[in-house]
Amino acid sequence: MEIFANLGVFLVVYGPAIVLGYLLGSIPFGLVITKLAGLGDIRAIGSGNIGATNVLRTGRKDLALATLLLDAGKAGLAYFFCIWGAAAYSGQYTADFTPGYYHSLGLIGGAAAFIGHCYPVWLQFKGGKGVATFVGLLLAAEWPVGLAFCAIWLLTAFVFRMSSLAALVATLTAPVVAYWLNPLGDGYIVFGALAVLIYWRHRANIQRILAGTEPKIGGEKKAAEAAADPPGSTG
Repeated sequence: MEIFANLGVFLVVYGPAIVLGYLLGSIPFGLVITKLAGLGDIRAIGSGNIGATNVLRTGRKDLALATLLLDAGKAGLAYFFCIWGAAAYSGQYTADFTPGYYHSLGLIGGAAAFIGHCYPVWLQFKGGKGVATFVGLLLAAEWPVGLAFCAIWLLTAFVFRMSSLAALVATLTAPVVAYWLNPLGDGYIVFGALAVLIYWRHRANIQRILAGTEPKIGGEKKAAEAAADPPGSTG
């Protein structure tokens, strides 16, 4: 019976955080933004993904940036809402409040937002790949880890010119950096679990990287320009 009692405690404590986080994460901002802009269904464009990278394929950098920020913000909001809500409910929220005990609750809420983004119920559980939402959680929960992620992404993208490879390398290092900074915390455990899911969501990209066929940053634009003005054309 003890296992059922522990399960009941878990659901009471973490259940609201999971529900709130999932619902926030399941908002498909990429799809909503492109439809409001009159660009149709983003799932019928490019890779069919609802994330910022595919929104960029519409040629609208502003919409891609908005999608990136909103997708990242979902996990950050879930993290802070869960912490603030629990603290306020327990009467411990004050002007000098710090996450402390509620950090784990915020991590669960942020992780649920990540799951909601990848598997939104509104889109038949076919969502994004979770990188932006993952970064949002890193920056909100353990900002040095988030900054390290961004730095590694930029460096890898600059060297190899592949967004997917940069995301995979940065994702792999996130739980390592989190453990190095705080081996007694639980952030690295959550980040590690989400990293596994990110790699699973990128399995097609990994196959193309290994085959040498993964598109490079700016490669699609160059291909489009070459098709519009092929060699030998007189204009």
